[in-house]
Amino acid sequence: MASKTPTESMTTMSELILPNDTNTLGNLMGGRLMHWMDIAAAMASMKHCNCPVVTASADNISFENPVRLGNVVTIEAKVTRAFSTSMEVYIKVHGEDLPTQFKYLSNEAYMTFVALDPNGKPRTVPELIPETDEERRRFEGALRRRQLRLVLSGRMKPDQATELRKLFVEDILEK
Repeated sequence: MASKTPTESMTTMSELILPNDTNTLGNLMGGRLMHWMDIAAAMASMKHCNCPVVTASADNISFENPVRLGNVVTIEAKVTRAFSTSMEVYIKVHGEDLPTQFKYLSNEAYMTFVALDPNGKPRTVPELIPETDEERRRFEGALRRRQLRLVLSGRMKPDQATELRKLFVEDILEK
């Protein structure tokens, strides 16, 4: 199985925000945006592993700026790290007011997807090779984020989270 780079999974989706996409304040509904983010991230995952995927988790999604009625939302997603059968995907969302040419960050998030074989069972995914400094930084942080997800979901005991312990326990012992 050949390794891949984050660039090979890059997916960009854009949508024009119409009245049926908004809440009573004229802003894009959060649930609609999360739906689009899930689609973009799933496509990035499928580009990486060339098979069907399912969403395993979505990290904290905080909305920094609303996307307004009539604006364009652009969602960029790419794989940041591949584990055995799962992939972490970074999603960045921008809004853009086309008449004023004003582009702004709406939010960022990480989601995790699991690759599936024809029987619906998890399957091995290709290794990810980061190329840029930013890709390497996200790649290195992915193990900590993964361990945090596993601890919070109860699938890993806190004392087994070696990368998280390095952040908290070893700093305390050194002082």
